[in-house]
Amino acid sequence: MTETARKLRGHGATATCCAASRLRPGLIATSGEDGKVCWFDLRCKDLLFTLDVSQNPVSSLCFRPDNEDIVHLEEKSWKPLDTFNYNKEEINQVSCNSRSSFLVTADDGGDAKIIDIRQQRLYKSLRAGHSSICSSVQFIPWRPWEVITGGLDSKLVLWDFSKGRPQKIVDFGMPDVKRSSSAGQCFNPAFVHSIAVPEADMLDKTGKICAVARGDGVVNVIDIESELSKPKSSLKSQKGSLSRAKDIVPTSDTKTQEESERRLYLDYTMGGHTAAVSCVAFSLFGEKGKLIISGGNDRLVKIWDVEGSGISNDLLRLTINLSKKVNWLSTTPSDSENLIVCDTSKIVKVYTIS
Repeated sequence: MTETARKLRGHGATATCCAASRLRPGLIATSGEDGKVCWFDLRCKDLLFTLDVSQNPVSSLCFRPDNEDIVHLEEKSWKPLDTFNYNKEEINQVSCNSRSSFLVTADDGGDAKIIDIRQQRLYKSLRAGHSSICSSVQFIPWRPWEVITGGLDSKLVLWDFSKGRPQKIVDFGMPDVKRSSSAGQCFNPAFVHSIAVPEADMLDKTGKICAVARGDGVVNVIDIESELSKPKSSLKSQKGSLSRAKDIVPTSDTKTQEESERRLYLDYTMGGHTAAVSCVAFSLFGEKGKLIISGGNDRLVKIWDVEGSGISNDLLRLTINLSKKVNWLSTTPSDSENLIVCDTSKIVKVYTIS
């Protein structure tokens, strides 16, 4: 691993988001509070070019999977190809499904809007799932009509967007006595700041899981299929690496639950973050999906190896110390220069994880 970061300069204010091309390794797009989108090719020394898209901050962007010449971004005044103006409040994240047929946006009003890209119309509004800001949203690749959202109400909501209603709500804000004694863990609310869902070609490695970056310093990893198979009530997780805690007395119900689910708590007691986790992502490099990367307000990036983690708490592989809080991070499919970090500075950092 290269401890010294390569620095990418192009923004005149804080870099807010970054996205890495899967089809063209080394191609990076970043957005910033300066209203710019910068393009970098890591094979080159300098910035490729800059697009001045707005006088307002650009908070989120993503590549279109079937055509990476197209980038979807959150911005209200720029119209290069198409403009969709369905969100009444500020947009926090945009995401495109693997078929490039739908776009989803998460906004400050707690709503998520599903946009039909090909028909260029609003397909569905997902409301009443969150009572506060909807901060993050992702499509679920193996469930083509479903998305998952996270909010500053500490809830994770799994939606069937063809029907426009939630299938499952996981409330991380519910008290958990078993976790109340975690010494050193920060006491912020368990706001959901970021969600990562593995892509289809990662599932053999990861399983059908979801990683959640939380405001209380925890990276939570849940089995989506297990959550959907449970009764429709708010759920609590157990402390430690898995919900198969030794102090649980097995019953016929708990045995079934234990056999089917994998729910991890990557917290301070396991070497994790001591402040809010702002972003989480799966690794595109090496064995795709093998690693989970998290960044937080403690100015740390954590590299976790959760493969085969049934009985071990030794899941933390690496810690990277930064000088600023992490805004966003993403990975590339390259063997080197494969971790991109946007912190609260205007300089984007690039690390090599081997």
